[in-house]
Amino acid sequence: MKHRLFLFDLDDTLLDFKASEQLSFDHTMRELGLRELPDGLFASYQGFNLALWRAFELGTVSKDFLKVERFRQTFAANGLDLDADAASHIYLESLPDNVVLVDGAQELCETLAGIGEVGIITNGAASVQQRRIAASKLHAHLSFVATSEGCGHAKPDSRFFDYTVKLARAFSHAETVIVGDRLDADILGANRFGIESCWFNPDALPNETQARPSVEVAALHEVIPALRGLAAA
Repeated sequence: MKHRLFLFDLDDTLLDFKASEQLSFDHTMRELGLRELPDGLFASYQGFNLALWRAFELGTVSKDFLKVERFRQTFAANGLDLDADAASHIYLESLPDNVVLVDGAQELCETLAGIGEVGIITNGAASVQQRRIAASKLHAHLSFVATSEGCGHAKPDSRFFDYTVKLARAFSHAETVIVGDRLDADILGANRFGIESCWFNPDALPNETQARPSVEVAALHEVIPALRGLAAA
């Protein structure tokens, strides 16, 4: 294998964020006194959350604004008189306690750490992500965690990757690969930075974007064979 620096997205690549998000959202609503969740409430939240994250990655909203606004919009759209600031606080406090690993994540990180260096690249809130990584037990295999908060820029901005590779022990474009589920953040970021990428696409989604992954996999156990194939190509 030619790669020696493996940069992994965290949410929905190594950690099953959708499962964690659902658990934390349900807990938050219960803490706010909502015993019966209206149909479609979580889906409504996901829609607002996704749109705000896209806006954050474009630099049009701040992280602090996003954290509260996603709940404010959800409550307003569903006619709920609940405190968005309190919801944000409860949610972010509970999220690190609801960690679900993607199948094969532990084994993959352990194996790659024996080959080279494994780093995390995430646009998520730094304090939350650090706690989630600790709870996941993945930290034993990681060299560093690069966050958009620490950098001041978010994926796919090339400045984020400039910042990231400075955290590594060694870096060369030819020996670095990004593994992630987001075409618009992880794969496009790799394209712009001039490094190879592995698109983790378990749902077999079509690629209708300008992002061009070097390889595509449907499961984490396929990552190492796919990267070996790149070396042989």
